[in-house]
Amino acid sequence: MNRGTWKSKPVRELLTINSGSSSLKFAVYRLTERLVQVLTGKIERIGSPGARLMVNDVLARKREESAIPAPDHAACVPVLVEWLERKASLGAVSGIGHRVVHGGPRYREAQRVDAAMLQELRRISPLDPEHLPAAIALIEEFARRYSAVPQFACFDTAFHRELPRVAQLIPIPRRYEAQGVMRYGFHGLSYTYLMQELERIAGAVAARGRVILAHLGNGASMAAVRDGRCIDTTMAFTPTAGLVMSTRSGDLDPGLVAYLARTEGMNAWQFNEMINQQSGLLGVSETSSDIRDLLKLEQTDVRAAEALALFCYQAKKWIGALSAALGGLDTLVFAGGIGENAADIRARVCDCLGYLGIELDPARNEAGAPVITRDGSKASVRVIRTDEELHIAQTVCTLLEQGTAATSPQ
Repeated sequence: MNRGTWKSKPVRELLTINSGSSSLKFAVYRLTERLVQVLTGKIERIGSPGARLMVNDVLARKREESAIPAPDHAACVPVLVEWLERKASLGAVSGIGHRVVHGGPRYREAQRVDAAMLQELRRISPLDPEHLPAAIALIEEFARRYSAVPQFACFDTAFHRELPRVAQLIPIPRRYEAQGVMRYGFHGLSYTYLMQELERIAGAVAARGRVILAHLGNGASMAAVRDGRCIDTTMAFTPTAGLVMSTRSGDLDPGLVAYLARTEGMNAWQFNEMINQQSGLLGVSETSSDIRDLLKLEQTDVRAAEALALFCYQAKKWIGALSAALGGLDTLVFAGGIGENAADIRARVCDCLGYLGIELDPARNEAGAPVITRDGSKASVRVIRTDEELHIAQTVCTLLEQGTAATSPQ
């Protein structure tokens, strides 16, 4: 990798880019005595008709929303840049931080993007075809437009880089490990932020204890953390593994691949599309992938009720499994859109977990209190709002202040 010493200009503003398979979240932070979010927004339904740009001017307390053409992620950049140039000078931006879902076996910490990194990310794109091509396209488009602004990749997989060997292995022929086939884990930016917040609000003893982090959103996963180190997680080689999610299946019997190939002539790409876009809550309910919709429907639609029951049942099972790996449980943290906002789901997941020392307080849970267990509960259950964008901004700020990083992509 071509590396050299790079001296940053004083940090004034930072742009964060958090791209999903069909969405793009962004934020602008200004550095005063601390990082202050001044703009935030999201582009939804990328690659589909009806893509929309939604923006929140935090300081002016104004929201804007408009339909935009967004056939792919790279096409979003001109629209985003035009809007940002109207609201904030991109010339003041000292760095751009990207959430990159997959770092493969090579990238184990956040760092500045260079040509060698882009080449490696292209090479490992088959590891995550849902996210990596879009992330690469965004980085390249910003580099073309703002070649003087350094860009940084913050990897979701980095949080899990010290997984024990036994938690990394996938029990298929060993030769595939040389090709990068192993358990990686994801949602690492969220988990890093949650652990920092847990230490801030509950103290170092709690953060060094036996912790399960439950990031429950459209994508859902859990991580088991002991002594501040991740020892296991639900997602595996891809983000499709583990828990039931909005449209992803979670863990499946691998024999389904051959069965559906025999009975329906389903090929690998069709199977991948099914388990990522047509399964999970959407597949079981045949109605919606949104927990809020299903909660409204469950009294009159058995499919919605079964989808919710399956989601909560699998989440409960994984808490039990990860507690076994930890040797017990001290703290359970709920985060993500579902974990932070769906009190009823939290209650169902925690039901019958008294053997782990969890005694939920119904009133605190309904109110979404920071701690939702009763006083005296042996295990604490917390609700912490995650903030991947702030963690990206903090990471980029640190790297800029260090003043050393790789050279820009050519």
